[in-house]
Amino acid sequence: MSLFQLQPFNGISQLAVGNPFQQKKYGRRTFLCRPQAVASRTQRIMESVSVSGEVGGAGGAYSYEALKRLDQLWSNICSAQEVVQEPQQVVSTVPSSFRSSDLANKAQGSYDVLVCGGTLGIFIATALCAKGLRVAIVERNVLKGREQEWNISRKELMELVEVGVLEEEDIDRATAAKFNPNRCGFERKGDIWVEDILNLGISPVKLIEIVKKRFISLGGVIFEGCSVAGIDVYEDAAVLKLSEDKILLSRLIIDAMGNFSPVVKQVRIIIYSLLDSKHDSLFFPVSPAMILQIRCGKKPDGICLVVGTCARGFEKNSNSDVIYSSSSVKKVGNSKAQYFWEAFPAGSGPLDRTTYMFTYVEPQPGSPKLEELLEQYWDLMPEYQASFLSGVSLDNLEILRVIYGIFPTYRESPLPSAFNRVLQFGDASGIQSPVSFGGFGSLTRHLGRLSSGIYEAMNGDYLESQDLSLLNPYMPNLSASWLFQRAMSAKEHTNVPEDFINELLYTNFNCMQRLGDPVLRPFLQDVVQFGPLSKTLGLVMLTNPQILPSIFKQVGVPVLLDWSKHFLMLGYYTFLSTFADPVVRPFLNTLPSKTSFRWRRHLEAWKYGAGLDYKL
Repeated sequence: MSLFQLQPFNGISQLAVGNPFQQKKYGRRTFLCRPQAVASRTQRIMESVSVSGEVGGAGGAYSYEALKRLDQLWSNICSAQEVVQEPQQVVSTVPSSFRSSDLANKAQGSYDVLVCGGTLGIFIATALCAKGLRVAIVERNVLKGREQEWNISRKELMELVEVGVLEEEDIDRATAAKFNPNRCGFERKGDIWVEDILNLGISPVKLIEIVKKRFISLGGVIFEGCSVAGIDVYEDAAVLKLSEDKILLSRLIIDAMGNFSPVVKQVRIIIYSLLDSKHDSLFFPVSPAMILQIRCGKKPDGICLVVGTCARGFEKNSNSDVIYSSSSVKKVGNSKAQYFWEAFPAGSGPLDRTTYMFTYVEPQPGSPKLEELLEQYWDLMPEYQASFLSGVSLDNLEILRVIYGIFPTYRESPLPSAFNRVLQFGDASGIQSPVSFGGFGSLTRHLGRLSSGIYEAMNGDYLESQDLSLLNPYMPNLSASWLFQRAMSAKEHTNVPEDFINELLYTNFNCMQRLGDPVLRPFLQDVVQFGPLSKTLGLVMLTNPQILPSIFKQVGVPVLLDWSKHFLMLGYYTFLSTFADPVVRPFLNTLPSKTSFRWRRHLEAWKYGAGLDYKL
């Protein structure tokens, strides 16, 4: 499970009178008044917690009203009909040279790369700046991190050091909390303990401040308080239009504006050939996802809904939960939900602890709202924490922040480039695992590959959509992960036992533990590999064959057939990366520049698509 870009509520509780968790008793009285809506427990709690100002990116809203707005957005996604209205036209293609346009003398700055969205965009911007490119960031708000920590391992953060974004001592400066061991728990089944998995609480405030200073020291420029009004793509440049009629000129624009990027919303259909006719398709298998992409008007294939708190008052607070599965499916509103939990010590104090409750759902009418989940969270959180920590009572906890978020995922991911000179990055690209809620872990994993590929594309001027799409290629291990999300989603009318999901997870984790760290640890860090996955599936079938009929009922035959294609491609990419890569790589420098660029991207796709970039 990787990292957290949620909706935090910052500040310390100011509970001067009474306790919002306790219900007051009133005597029987008769009085006339207008009917008035009774505030929910969630509303009372959130309005009793002081909050600070907003910051940019996911997790930047801090009020109960913002929760209601996000629930309205979620309701719109769940509506019965696909959205049919035309999206805002953010990107326009201009079939002429910028030098001959009316805007040629109006640009207020010229750069190699413009990065839209700074919260995660600061990392790719700094990596490119370290390579000598002229880079600027455009951020709608002030570029700063939020209070809620990101949980990750030191091994993953070292990947930021390798690409020049951090110094090794910066990791210690940004680390707010450390904890071991870490539990994978399954209610009424048992626990599995691991070390050094999501065991660091990194302060986004400190981390982004460190990276921001490094970016500026390398010559980077930041435009804060600027909204993207439009992008014009010319034959020789890309023009970024900002509010107040400002324009910036660049050779490449990177869209790091997250899951709900206006550029991504505009992507309707992309049809192109990644291969020249002379290329052998045997070595460049093209997934349908790489030929056809629809985002405009299409519901996400799955959603991870997350709620939680950072609270003070936990006496024993030295260990964490990487994942904890509830024993049975719960009824919420008009639907069902299988709840999972994560919990980590917080860096704000020795008694502070962050607790997340999350569930996977398909967006459809009747799906639970975030406020409905929070109402259940207040009831279930003490019981869950009591399984790990003794003496937990909600009445004795001081709520520091309320956390919530929605994370859409698409089976057809990552998202290839729809336009020349525009590239999606981070959550906007869909590169994160469908079982994760947040993309910081996938960012650290892919940052080196992407920064090198973008730098090479800039040097060779390979900035057409076909070339840029090679940077977000089909990855079978990412597509294969879709089966896990479907298996972990509660379904109506599937005729499987209420404890099936908990039983399935326990069986899988128990088998992975028996197979050892080379199998368990990659999976816990959202890396799926052919060998470990094959071994796990084989051992599950041998040790618990009676669970197989329920798997078919839970996910459905069509989903299993679709998954089998990606599983076979996972094996194929493993073969190509293991045996074909060593044959091809020595000849890369003898090939024409553009051909060499494309081959390098294919070799990376094999390696990362097979999960072979991961090392213990």
